[in-house]
Amino acid sequence: MKAVLQRVLSSRVEVDGKIVGEIQRGWLVLLGIGIGDTKEVATYVSDRCVKLRGFSDDQGKMNLSVQDVQGSMLIVSQFTLLADCVRGRRPSFDAAAPPAIAAELVEFFCECVRSAGVPVSQGIFQADMQVTLTNDGPVTLIIEKSSVGH
Repeated sequence: MKAVLQRVLSSRVEVDGKIVGEIQRGWLVLLGIGIGDTKEVATYVSDRCVKLRGFSDDQGKMNLSVQDVQGSMLIVSQFTLLADCVRGRRPSFDAAAPPAIAAELVEFFCECVRSAGVPVSQGIFQADMQVTLTNDGPVTLIIEKSSVGH
């Protein structure tokens, strides 16, 4: 599982010209689910996202979590994060989990974040989405965990 977190002042996702998810201050989370990922992996990664100290305190140091700043998360499934671009000119997505498994784990991930008290907005799984964001910093962090080989 790979989560790319972008600290945002605001972010939204649109499908067919309609806003389907929107937040103000918080994390835009681009979430890729890989083959072999499990609920245990999703629990670990969601906890890291919730508790990661990526927001600035009064001294300008990244000492606060999204919980501490009462922020939100906009979670957008993105299988292309699992692309292998090493060989050839076309990315291979063989490492991405099948859609049925990925959809279930994305929903489970969102529920984990909600259960930690962080408001969640979402994109629509497998939809053609347009994501708009206002980066804060910019700050972009990556969290990866796999049950395969770890």
